[in-house]
Parts: sequence; C-alpha cells; structure tokens
Amino acid sequence: MAYVAIADQEHELHDPHSFVTKYIWSQDHKVIAIQYSVTAIVMGLFGMGLSMLMRLQLAYPDTFSFITPNAYYQHVTMHGMIMVIYLLTALFLGGFGNYLIPLMCGARDMVFPFMNMLSYWMYLLSVFLLMTSYFVPGGPTGAGWTLYPPQSILPGTPGFDWGIIMMLASLAVFIIAFTMGGLNYITTVLQARCRGMTLMRMPLSVWGIFVATIVGLLAFPALFVSAVMVGLDRLVGTSFFMPAILSAGQNLDYQGGSPLLFQHLFWFFGHPEVYIVALPVFGIVSDLLSCHARKNIFGYRMMVWAIVAIAALSFVVWAHHMFVSGMNPYFGFFFATTTLIIAIPTAIKVYNWVLTLWRGNIRYTVPMLFAIGFIFTFTNGGLTGLFLGNVTVDLPLSDTYFVVAHFHMVMGVSPVLVLFGAVYHWFPKITGKMFNENLARWHFWLTLLGTYAVYLPMHYIGILGVPRRYYATLGASFIPDSVQTVNVNITIAALTVAAAQSLFFINVIWSLMKGKPAGSNPWNATTLEWQTPDTPPKHGNWGPKLPEVYRWAYDYSVPGHSQDFIPQNEPPSSHSATASEHGRH
Repeated sequence: MAYVAIADQEHELHDPHSFVTKYIWSQDHKVIAIQYSVTAIVMGLFGMGLSMLMRLQLAYPDTFSFITPNAYYQHVTMHGMIMVIYLLTALFLGGFGNYLIPLMCGARDMVFPFMNMLSYWMYLLSVFLLMTSYFVPGGPTGAGWTLYPPQSILPGTPGFDWGIIMMLASLAVFIIAFTMGGLNYITTVLQARCRGMTLMRMPLSVWGIFVATIVGLLAFPALFVSAVMVGLDRLVGTSFFMPAILSAGQNLDYQGGSPLLFQHLFWFFGHPEVYIVALPVFGIVSDLLSCHARKNIFGYRMMVWAIVAIAALSFVVWAHHMFVSGMNPYFGFFFATTTLIIAIPTAIKVYNWVLTLWRGNIRYTVPMLFAIGFIFTFTNGGLTGLFLGNVTVDLPLSDTYFVVAHFHMVMGVSPVLVLFGAVYHWFPKITGKMFNENLARWHFWLTLLGTYAVYLPMHYIGILGVPRRYYATLGASFIPDSVQTVNVNITIAALTVAAAQSLFFINVIWSLMKGKPAGSNPWNATTLEWQTPDTPPKHGNWGPKLPEVYRWAYDYSVPGHSQDFIPQNEPPSSHSATASEHGRH
C-alpha cells in the first residue's frame, strides 16, 4: 500500500492545470500517444501522395510536366524515408507504445513523463526539419532513401547542397527523440508494472514494443553516426565514405574513404529497422487474434521467445542487402544462411497464429478481418523474401521491381493492415465511441484487394527484369511492351487504394460526432486497458487504486466459467475451474 501511496503522490505532481498543459505540453502518455499518431498519419498521407505522383509518371510518362526526373527521384527518396521512419516507426512505438504500455502494465503513466513529452516535440522538430528541405535551394535530396554516398553529396544529385543536410539533421533529431521515448518504455515495463504483472503475464503487444525498443536503442546509433559522418564529408570535406573521385572531370579533395563502410553502417541499422516495425505488429496482431477468436494465444512462451530470437538474429543478417556490392563468398554464405534461419522463429509465429484460430469461436469483426488479412499478406511477403535471401537469386533480382513488391508486402501493406486493425480495436477505448461497421468493412476490402492488385503484378515485372528507381522505362529494348499496360493497371489500383483511405477518416470523424457509446469493454477483452474505471481513461488511468493482476492475458473460453473471458485483474474464486496459466503457456 505504501507503493500505491507514493505512486499517487508522484502522479499529482504532473496533473494538467490548463488547456495548454492538458493538450499541448501534455505529460499524459495517452495525449502524447495521440499527438504522435496524428503527426505520423499526416506524414503518412504526404508520403502516400508522393507515391501517387511516382505512379502517375510510370503509367503516363511525359504527361505531367511538373514531374521532372529530379522531382521523381526526390519523391522516391522522401517517400521511402517518410514511410519507414516518420510514419511506421513513430506510429507503432511513439503512438501505440505510448498508449498501451502504461495501460497494459497497470501503471499510471510512463516513469519519466516530462521526458516523454520532450520526445514528441523532438519528433515534431525532426518532421519540421525534413519538410523544410522543400524550401531550401535545390529542394530535398534525391539520393534514394538509403542515402548512399558518394552519390548523395556529389553535384548532379538533386538536393546535394542543402537537401541532404536537412535530411541528415532530421534523422539525427529523430534518433534523439526515439532514444528519449525508448528509455521511457523500457524503464516503465521493467519498473512500473502493477502488482502481479510478471513478465510472463504481459500481453504480447507489450512484449513486441518492449523488444523492438531494445533493438532500436542498439541499431539507431549506427544510423546516427553515419548521418554525422556523411554530414562532415559534405560540409567539412572529411573522407569517411568518400574515396578519391572525379566529378565532371575535376579531381575532388576527397581521398581514402569507403562507400561500402556507409552501406554496412546503414544496413546494420536498416535491417533491424524492419523488426523495429514488425515486432510491435507481431504482438498487436497476436492480441487481436486471441480476443476476436475467443481463444487463448497458442504457445505464449514460444511466441515470447520467438520475438526475442527474431530481435537477436536481426543483427546478423544486414549484409543480405549488399550481395550486389560484392563480398567474399564465405560472407555471402553466412548472411544467406542467417537470413534463412531468421525465417524459423518468424514461421513459428505464423503457425501459432493459425493454431490460435483453429477451432476458435471466430468473430469476423473489423479488427479480426485486418488481422487475418495481415497473416496472408505477411506470409506472401515472407515467401518472396526467401528468394531474395539466396545470393544467386538475389543478384539478378536485386534492382528490379521484385524487391519493391517484396519490401512493400512485408514492410508496407502488412504493418498498415495491423495499424488499421489496431485503431479499430482500441478506438472504443480511446474515444468512448463505436465506429461505423459498414464503412470499416468497405475500407478493409478495398484496401486489401487493392494492395494485392498493386503489388502482385510487380513481382511479375520484376522477374521480367524491369529495374526499380527508373524515371521512365517506355521504349527500352529489354522491357516487353506488356509492362506498360501492367504499369497503367498498377497505377489505377494504387489511386483506388489511396482514395479508399478517405473512408477511414470519414469513419473516424463520423464516429467521434455520432458514434454509439462503446461502453467500457465492447470486445469482452481480458487485458488491463479494458478494465479502467473510466472510458476514455482519465489522467492517472486507475483512480485511487492501482489494479492487481492474478492471471495471464489470454483466459478466453475457460471451461466451467460463466463468461467466455476472465479479466487479468479478476481474483480467482474458490469454485473456479480455470486452467493453470502455466499449462496454457
């Protein structure tokens, strides 16, 4: 009880006392989560708009005068960086991480609320720096989202003068913001769980975000130092990554640097970054499937250890992105082997999701539809990844649309499906209102089928040898005429998917204004966030007394119980026939 009193006393210290401290300079993790989410979604919409411009150019070359070759490569660069870093990483960790960790762990807030607030404003500063690159001489960088030197800082590359500097500064500030938030998440999970909430009783959503944060804190420094070093090469004339080089017939002052060193540093961050996004997705989809199938998650402990194994292995596969750069065959063998090995814990998760659904009382709610759509899409993308993990297959496919299709199925469509499923799942808790079911179903089917119409044909044109990143391919002798027809169809599908996202925003606005009251636990879920005394939860989450946990997060359809779910904070009764949670693990 002394612990609870201390927690309450500390909680009072940062209660909001005005509109500004409640909604702008807020230290409430829920408000910060919404700030992160809204900012990330706005960036995502901008990134989607850039992709539509790219698709219009590919389908109808020489039709739009404002899509110049330089502008096209700037669109490619900004689209890639925005979607991977400023949308997905910020949304799953900054948005869902902030909202879910304290509520699911039974805490009042993050351990360091002020630092949590600072992390959002640093993220917003990084967004501002990135978007400022559109207003500097030369515009944003067009070096490709991987920013490889020497190309990224040589004259002739769009944005080589100021654009690349703004990009690098933005990334450095983003990493500072991530570090602030990440240390908060880890400390909160380890130190602020309520009584009874052991690590092996935590929901898998928390596990996914927790482990992804650890991966990020280990991987992002590689990007940070490489960004600083590229900046020094550009501004000061150092030669970390710049070899002796001729530009427009002139000897530049660089000497002795290694462009390959940058690739190693970038991909040492870049491949774990895939799992910084994927691990929260794995955790969230596990909770959605269990709740809406009314069945305990299959192999809980195995799922936890699979998350940990994926995180560990993600640090020893980075160079499969570099097979075409040339490497010793023994290294190629090593990175190809580890790439295939990481498929094992990932496949375990897929099997466990399917076995969770097996003989479950599946409710085809909108969150469940998105979760099932994710399983199909992620499996599809993972299978094409097995091709690209093989050195001999990767060499001819590496710079083709096959890679674009694989990457977007795994890193684009799959997380976005879970993102929407999660928003629909927790929308009643965040707002206290139910969404429009019919609009949400239309949104799901148009998004799922539309994205398949976009990316499945890309595998085909990739196998035909159509190179990615090209401004125009019409008339190239090595590309069949049929590719242009495919490009037109892909663009029509992409525009349809983009338009379909308006249904989501219409639904959110309509539901906020006219949605039916959701009640405290509309899905009959077991996890703690649905057991708060208020919906939406008030500042401090739990009122005068913190919850106490008596069981794991997946007691669904327990034989002998009057309901088909038992909340984590429901004490065991003398006549209860609940199965041992250890047996269920």
